[in-house]
Formats: sequence, structure tokens, C-alpha cells
Amino acid sequence: MKRILLIHLAIFLLNITDGQSHRQPISAIYLGLGAYSMHQGDVFSFVNNQAALAQIKNATAGVYGENRFMMAATSMYSAAVAIPSNRGNFGINLVYAGFKNFNEYQMGLAYARSLGSAVDIGVQFNYYGYRIPSYINTSTLTVEFGTLFHLTDQLNAGFHIYNPIGAKMLKSNEQLAAVYKMGFGYDVSKLFLIAAELVKEENSFVNLNAGIQYQMVKQLFVRIGMSSASASSYGGVGICWNNMRLDISGSYHPQLGWSPGLLVIFNGTNKIISPSFFSK
Repeated sequence: MKRILLIHLAIFLLNITDGQSHRQPISAIYLGLGAYSMHQGDVFSFVNNQAALAQIKNATAGVYGENRFMMAATSMYSAAVAIPSNRGNFGINLVYAGFKNFNEYQMGLAYARSLGSAVDIGVQFNYYGYRIPSYINTSTLTVEFGTLFHLTDQLNAGFHIYNPIGAKMLKSNEQLAAVYKMGFGYDVSKLFLIAAELVKEENSFVNLNAGIQYQMVKQLFVRIGMSSASASSYGGVGICWNNMRLDISGSYHPQLGWSPGLLVIFNGTNKIISPSFFSK
């Protein structure tokens, strides 16, 4: 009975945010809004919009963990790798959420390239599944697309679509929801970003994600923001040294409490001189 209660609790908590739980951690906007900037992005930006992968100039990798609502059963972990090439850039994204009695996972392969100086496009193919031991282990293939427009040197806008074909789980025949995003970012300067996006999941209300990032000194920056759907706020501090960046983040849900997170990014070639090293 205790195991069944834990499974139901985990499923409920993992899915109270927008979209499938592996796609929308509580601090998803902490990871993703850098996609709408030419200066303040990182390797996780392409997880939010695959077109952001086109602007990455150096091989880079990162890992992120989030202890959702301070409960081990609802933790989420993600890893991202970006590899630039002369024929476009490639990315790998791995996500795991849950615990031994219920978990979700996704493995994604992304590709992006620039179409001139004003437009970037990207696509990602995913193998997604979830598992409940002794009950079901099912999976499916999904696809997502992203486009970014560099309207001026400071203003960027983009669109993103997740699962437009309505993929269904193989064993349960459950259909995954499509998710549509539209966002923008304004680089007030190379040190200060304002960004926001509207997210519409099928059968759900429109959600607004918004945040700002400010680079206080060369190797230190802060981010703060909010998500309207869950009435959650988030914040974090990033520190860079040598070829590594470390972020300590946290978000707060008014009913469920705190969700601390930790992010580590490694740059494979150049020494990091600022939080926005990835595009240098």
C-alpha cells in the first residue's frame, strides 16, 4: 500500500507543471530563456528551443539536477552536450525524472544550423518513455522543432513546437500532448537580458514564463523569474572559473514549497571568461 501511495504521489507531483514532467522542471525557465539571447545562452538553451544550438561555437556539456519540492521521489536530472561542426551543430539531451517505483526518461538527438545571419532552425528527435515496475514499461518516439529570428542586434524572437504529430505510447496507447511556445529576448546590453515566452499545451491554459539575467562582474551573474501557470518564482547565481560554470538555483511553489537545483557546465576548448562563454 505504501508503494502504491508513493507512485500516485510521484505521478501527481511530476505532472502538476506544464507539459510532460521531464520537459518542464520547476526551474525550466531558469535553464531555457537564454535561448532568446545572443549573449546570455548556454548549452541548455537548445533544450528549450533547438534553434539555439546553431549559435554554439565551442563543444560544451552540462548536467543539471533538481530536487523537486525537497522530495527524492520527484527529483529530475538532465544532461546536455553540444558539438559544433561545419555542416551544422549537433546536440544530445538526456533526462530522467522520478524514482525506482515510477520514472520518466527521454533521450534526444538535436540538429541545428543558421540560415544566414537572421534565422536559425533546429530539430530534435526523442525517445521518451515511463516505467512502473510490475505494471508497465512503455515508450514512444517524438519530434520537436524550433526557430529563432535575430530581428536586431538586441532583439530576438522564436517559436517552438513539441510533439506536433500527436505521438502515442506503444503499450498504453496514451497520446502525448502537443506543446507550443512563442518567446522573445531583449539584450539591453551584453550584460543584461530580459526574456519571456508563452507556452500553450493542449487542454491547458496559456502559461507565461519570464525572467531576467544580469552579469554583475566578469565571472558572476544572477537570474530571477516566474512562471504564471504554477505561480512559481525562481532565482539563481552562476559562478565561472577555468573551463567550468557552477549555478546554484532554487524555485518556490506557494503550496508545495522549495525546489533547489544545481547546474554544472564544462567548456571543452576555451577558458571561460564570462557566464555567456558558450558563444565566444
